[in-house]
Amino acid sequence: MKGLKKIALATAVAAAPFAAHADLQAMDDTAMSSVTGQAGVTIELETQVSIGQFRYTDEGSFVVNDIVLGGSGVAGGAGSNLLDDLKIDIDVLADGDAVIHVGSISGNPIDWGMTASSMALVGGTDSTTLISNLSGHGALGALDIVVDTATDTLNLDVAFNVVDMDFDVEFLGVGIRDMAIMGSQFFEEVAAGGAPSTAAGLFAVASVDVYKGAGLTGSSATDVLRIDVSDITMDMNIGAIEIGGASIGSVAMDNLSITNTSMAVYGH
Repeated sequence: MKGLKKIALATAVAAAPFAAHADLQAMDDTAMSSVTGQAGVTIELETQVSIGQFRYTDEGSFVVNDIVLGGSGVAGGAGSNLLDDLKIDIDVLADGDAVIHVGSISGNPIDWGMTASSMALVGGTDSTTLISNLSGHGALGALDIVVDTATDTLNLDVAFNVVDMDFDVEFLGVGIRDMAIMGSQFFEEVAAGGAPSTAAGLFAVASVDVYKGAGLTGSSATDVLRIDVSDITMDMNIGAIEIGGASIGSVAMDNLSITNTSMAVYGH
């Protein structure tokens, strides 16, 4: 990450308690009051997942090899190899809505890491490696999942970051180094003299609705998978873009905002 001390950033992420990020909670006070006092289920979890190969096949196949998901340590971060410190609270409200909150046992953000050796398109006679040597780690600041029985909608609200990610785009001969995705005030806080320490500096935020619906305007499709993005807000930094093994420079996007975005997914 050009111009940023990664150790200082990782320390800030690890040390920032959830209590300091109350503005990141997806549910409003009314929704939270209906959850408080309910007899739900809490699951504490630590795990590390390895998948030798994921394959999606139509006529040809999309293949992802050697997937590892765990703590930031699996991708060279400061944490352990375990995805741990996870606490999942599950409540079913009086109206039937399911409310799932993913937090941490300690109250700190949850460090994560993942690696994959390659992602490829494979046909009967030819194959193309799209991405290789993927490695990334970061932190989960907050995750709320609500299943609304009145609208049959799954709502996801998440606050997260990517502290460091590297990968090669094989078929273009391009390498991406030290990519970071942080909060919308990340660059401002770094420019003010240090690693970010507020929720707005540390965590990108996203709000997504998933449901069954009709296709987009002009489409005759019905009963499709709809994914509506009401908000994604972040700062993004790429420390180096490499072509032929040599850096051609860095890229930064300040206050990137994606809103009013809809997607309809169905077979053909």
